[in-house]
Amino acid sequence: MADDAHTDSEGAIGSYTAVGDSFTEGVGDPGPDGAWIGWADRLAVLLAERSARAAPPGGFRYANLAVRGKLLDQIVAEQVPRARELAPDLVTFCAGGNDILRPGSDPDAIADRFEAAVADLGSAVGTVLVCTGFDTRGVPVLRHLRGKIATYTAHVRAIADRHGCPVLDLWSLRSVQDRRAWSADRLHLSSEGHTRVALRAAQVLGLDGAGDPDQPWPLQPQRLPSQVRRDNIVWAREYLVPWIGRRLRGASSGDEVTAKRPDLLPL
Repeated sequence: MADDAHTDSEGAIGSYTAVGDSFTEGVGDPGPDGAWIGWADRLAVLLAERSARAAPPGGFRYANLAVRGKLLDQIVAEQVPRARELAPDLVTFCAGGNDILRPGSDPDAIADRFEAAVADLGSAVGTVLVCTGFDTRGVPVLRHLRGKIATYTAHVRAIADRHGCPVLDLWSLRSVQDRRAWSADRLHLSSEGHTRVALRAAQVLGLDGAGDPDQPWPLQPQRLPSQVRRDNIVWAREYLVPWIGRRLRGASSGDEVTAKRPDLLPL
């Protein structure tokens, strides 16, 4: 059975490639220059620090192939072959979320294609870490898809068991149930949310001392119902309606976007 607390017994991870969509690209977590950072970049920093303690500095290499808006089949066609070519010690493979959001999508069929990609990656790279879906019970609109997400999450865990993959279990990460873990669009994590996920991934990979991903959030005043309604109206106008419009046009936020780190380079 796959172990959520995977420890690298042969030493530090020397190379890492991130594969996925907006979640792994880092949308919602802007850096000083306006470029997205995200949990995968933050995890890469932690891995690089661990690698530097085990080997000369500069030896760790990192690539991020993720592009926002991509469906599973696009990720498999465009990113998985490149990840195989790079053949890093570690690949994080988080995909299928955009498929689940599509009306009429079948989580069983998506999981079958996901498993085929996991097997393909596993034949060429050291370790494939897979990600479950988030528990969306407190997220407007997305809470209605909770059953589909839970089904897909169960499949991902079963796939991990069959292929010996460590699991980044986002469903059980309690800290991201707080609204402060999410950006204004409520579809992507905030900077703090991405940080919590990176710390959880570090735990899964056996990086002790990186930090507690479930550290309690500071207390804040309870919002009035009128404030909640006003926030919901603003969110629907600025984010939900444009998102629905892209779906109706068959457009994607990633149509003109390329991978931010297509090559394994020193961090």
